[in-house]
Amino acid sequence: MNRALTANRLIDGEVVFWSGEAWVPAFSRARLFDADAEALAAEALARTEVTRVIDPYLIEVAPMAGRHAPVSFRERIRALGPSNRPDHGKQASGGAEIEVLVSAEGAARSSGRTALIRRK
Repeated sequence: MNRALTANRLIDGEVVFWSGEAWVPAFSRARLFDADAEALAAEALARTEVTRVIDPYLIEVAPMAGRHAPVSFRERIRALGPSNRPDHGKQASGGAEIEVLVSAEGAARSSGRTALIRRK
């Protein structure tokens, strides 16, 4: 299973992902690590960037619909942006990347929570 590196941007709290070159807000631009040593090294380096991000950690991602999405329900919500309304935040931009996150399944604790993210 692949992993991605996520954190919160220190200046505004925005959820960000490591692209391999910079911290970006779009999960679709996250660098995917398939080697444990490389992922752990990136996480250790991110922990030293105390002036840019806070609480960096690795998340598991899996292929879904020809793209990747976080396995954890919590991480899919973080990747989508605020969950109170679907018409603002990252999810408001729409597109194939957002659809993959919205329709992803797995690791939810109940079907009710999965329905919240699907908004059908």
